[in-house]
Amino acid sequence: MNEEEKRIIRRQRVLKGGKIIFADGNSVVDCVIRNLSAAGARLEVPTTVGLPQEFTLIDSHSGRSYIAKVAWRRGETMGVEFSDQPV
Repeated sequence: MNEEEKRIIRRQRVLKGGKIIFADGNSVVDCVIRNLSAAGARLEVPTTVGLPQEFTLIDSHSGRSYIAKVAWRRGETMGVEFSDQPV
């Protein structure tokens, strides 16, 4: 069973720019949001090495921010779960 089949809320495929923010706002990593739902997202990043388990994700298109927790990582792709509603 893959991640898509395990989800309660179906994600919508998107292609949006995003920013991963951590270390009290001192570190920012650009990413691409590949799919998105109210519960989480799939991100493409240059590298997942050095990224914390929890961070703020900013959707550059809408300006919304989410508290994101890493659910899985594979190479330059990772799935995150949101621990709150978008701000």
